[in-house]
Amino acid sequence: MTDPISSFRRVAQMDSSNRQAAAKAQERSSDAASETLLKAAPTQSDEVKLSEVAQKAMQEPEFDRAKVEAIKLAIQQGQYPMDTRRIAENFMAIEKMIQD
Repeated sequence: MTDPISSFRRVAQMDSSNRQAAAKAQERSSDAASETLLKAAPTQSDEVKLSEVAQKAMQEPEFDRAKVEAIKLAIQQGQYPMDTRRIAENFMAIEKMIQD
């Protein structure tokens, strides 16, 4: 229904339908453009070749797995010595770096 004085509602309805039609048209043109790009672009695959050093580094860990396991076991058993003063000092150093 329209307001007999201003016919505001009718204008708003017309604007709404025009916006919807424009949005649908834009969506169709966007879909068509993306299909064209997909058809036109040849499929390519990237290839990475690692140097021998990089391949070796990825195969071998840079840490002593046995030592890590021994430390984990000692921590679990409560036998790993911890220097609480050193830990606190390191936390303070980190805090200072954050504040700067």
